Amino acid sequence: MNRKAIIVGASSGIGLEVAKLLLADGWHLGVAARREELLLELKEKAPERVEVMTLDVTMPDAGERLHSLIERLGGMDLYFHASGIGKQNRTLEEGIELRTMETNAVGFTRMIGEAYRYFAERGAGHIAAITSIAGTKGLGPAPAYSATKALQATYLQSLEQQALQRGLKIRFTDIRPGFVDTALLNDSFPYPMLMRPESVARDIVRSIYRHRHVRVIDWRYRILTFFWRLIPRWIWRRMKL
Repeated sequence: MNRKAIIVGASSGIGLEVAKLLLADGWHLGVAARREELLLELKEKAPERVEVMTLDVTMPDAGERLHSLIERLGGMDLYFHASGIGKQNRTLEEGIELRTMETNAVGFTRMIGEAYRYFAERGAGHIAAITSIAGTKGLGPAPAYSATKALQATYLQSLEQQALQRGLKIRFTDIRPGFVDTALLNDSFPYPMLMRPESVARDIVRSIYRHRHVRVIDWRYRILTFFWRLIPRWIWRRMKL
């Protein structure tokens, strides 16, 4: 079976690890990110099954570039969105907040929307995206990151409902990892319960194959977020994070 997947944000971290697993499993891949040289290293593993595209989700032409990559790949069965940025911003620096919004909110909406419209016209497909447990509650240390992750989860849920009502056979998988040891966590904060991107990627691929709607990775974070939701607002706003 000639399965085709496009991964946006495939140059490093979780996106790269998922790309490696799908490639090993026989998929044909279209990989996209801002850093072409890293994508070309991945292409060397299977030149005949990997197409490369430089793409910045914050740019207006990102949707056109996605469609160009789809054409070069010969179609798309799975769209996997791994692109995103995040940074603690305890002093609320404007630049950090706006860059986060541009990438995680506007860029996310742009790319997920393009994939959705492609699958709607085609009649079927699978959209999977990395959101985060950070969208569970508003996190004071990272306001824009937390808010955009909540937006992402709600957007996927909304599209899933819309697709069902329209009779479209589009599947959705919302991936919500905890802290993963990638370049995204590049500050000096001692993050607890760090997970390896390789193990997170294996869980993601299993979740895609099993058509999970929402997947919190891993069990420790499933427990944590369960109790987060139970904390009353008046207690939550007094908690030191």
